[in-house]
Amino acid sequence: ISRAYMKIRGDIQSVHGGAVAAALVSFFILAGAYLPDFGTENMGPKSMFLALLTGLGASALYLRFQRALGRSGRNLFTRGADREFNRMITTLAPIAIVALIFALFNAIVIRAFDVDSFRTLLIHAFNHLFSIGKPGFFKGFFFVLFSSLLWFFGIHGSDTLEGVMQNYFTPGLAANQAAVAAGTAPTTILTKEFFDCFVLMGGCGATICLLITILLFSSNRARRGLGYAAAFPMLFNINELMVFGLPIIFNPIMLVPFLAVPIVCYSVAYFALSSGIVPIITSNVEWTTPILLGGFRATGSVAGSLLQLVNVALGVLIYLPFVRLLDRQTSAEQQENYKDFVEYFQKNEAELASRRLIEQGTIYGDFAKGLCADLRADMDKCLDLYYQPQFHYDGRCIGAEALLRWKHPAYGMLYPPLVVKMAEEGGFLAELEEKILLRALADRPEVLRRFGTDVSLSVNVTGLTAVTPRYFQFICRLNEKDPFRNKNICIEVTEQATLALNEETRSILRMLREMGIHLAIDDFSMGQTSINYLKDSTFDHIKLDGSLVRGLFTHQNCREIISSITQLADSLNLSVLAEYVETAEQRDLLHEIGCDCYQGYLYSPAVPIREEDKE
Repeated sequence: ISRAYMKIRGDIQSVHGGAVAAALVSFFILAGAYLPDFGTENMGPKSMFLALLTGLGASALYLRFQRALGRSGRNLFTRGADREFNRMITTLAPIAIVALIFALFNAIVIRAFDVDSFRTLLIHAFNHLFSIGKPGFFKGFFFVLFSSLLWFFGIHGSDTLEGVMQNYFTPGLAANQAAVAAGTAPTTILTKEFFDCFVLMGGCGATICLLITILLFSSNRARRGLGYAAAFPMLFNINELMVFGLPIIFNPIMLVPFLAVPIVCYSVAYFALSSGIVPIITSNVEWTTPILLGGFRATGSVAGSLLQLVNVALGVLIYLPFVRLLDRQTSAEQQENYKDFVEYFQKNEAELASRRLIEQGTIYGDFAKGLCADLRADMDKCLDLYYQPQFHYDGRCIGAEALLRWKHPAYGMLYPPLVVKMAEEGGFLAELEEKILLRALADRPEVLRRFGTDVSLSVNVTGLTAVTPRYFQFICRLNEKDPFRNKNICIEVTEQATLALNEETRSILRMLREMGIHLAIDDFSMGQTSINYLKDSTFDHIKLDGSLVRGLFTHQNCREIISSITQLADSLNLSVLAEYVETAEQRDLLHEIGCDCYQGYLYSPAVPIREEDKE
């Protein structure tokens, strides 16, 4: 708590250690650490409210004294001493002053109220607060409200008010049972079982209603995942996973329903029992008893279970608009985070090619881990392929390239290079590229119908995957079922990583060609790596590096390089295709320097081939 306070104040970097120490010392003083029977009970949930007070109060005092001593320069003990020693003393002095103030305050409380510690005074104060007035609707109403309010601030309301429950509500069951034994009607409505069964269903805040709302209506997958994880313990009214995981604590959006639902449940249940619609509780029921069973056992009637269902339905209706509001807020935050993440990735794409994003100890590393998990889980249902046609200079459509599209449920269409990067780092790149080829082959009849029966269908495969034994065996299985020969399928090898050409990889590429598969080099330039791929006549096609096409009119060297590539390709009997052709001027200039095959927005963007993929 003290560190949270200093973070708000902006002081955490310089003085957090001293403030935390001051808060701890102050807490132990007020909790009665000097007492012979002091133990873990004094530091448990019942002391959360005390921890909150001392954490905030001691931190504030420490900062005030630390700054006062720093400004005054009156530390007579440190003149001329070592710098680190000076720093230690200037930290210890404010701690000692704060501890002295809290010790003096504790002594005054002990003398004035005849208690053994300030913690004991707080417990007595809570009990006295509920001793005012006669037992009835408003005492229970205030108990529910105050307990929920404590929970919202991270304080275990049920444990903090345990003394109140034992003094004012627990005896009610014994009174009802005694009345039944005496042959008279029970009259006490407010019992511990009343709160456990009809108000605290699923735990504080009647969070079983929140759980149902999330599982049925939330559009946020992470939130639903939390719901599934919390569902089992919440059946037994243990809801810390939900309260701290959502979180509800200090979440302003959830304050209203978290307070309102228990109050509404309390009011409805009080009316149902007081009017005789539901029998008065006469049986002991453990607080962990699941809903429906608890209502039936407490009242001995199905009406008790029905009352629980009514309260749950009301709670779901109250929580629903706030869960949707939380979803919208989370979605907006996720979109902003994704935008920042993609901008970071695009600015550093070349550098990140050899680094693992998920291993970075930054917010981007955390985001990458989450994105990897999402992509792995959604590989089957969110994978789409769009197809961009390829044209000859004479206007004929000669092919279509399958391009990966991945529509994330929260972020929409993802940046394709980022998808490949996440699949690589997540360890499922090979599986993804196998699914891409399967999807493209399934789409082939529609591609041929759309673009022409003699077009080539191109599919990208990274150099990391293309020459692996796994991918080769996968291709072999497909070829056995339905041979590739005469299908005009082209595998474009992309250079996310340099393709290692050795005897084994060359053999794999030759065998792929023998099956009837065409091979293309993507992003080809005049670099040494690209030239090496042409030595053994392994490839059939060359796709120019996009930067060369984009630089046609701004860099004379780009024209010279493309001209050299087309002449080299012609001598090796290879075809050359230019991507990113967006204007007729680009096309005509490429034609002049020997390139007659094009792909780009001049002809068409990538388009969905299936009706269900169209937006």
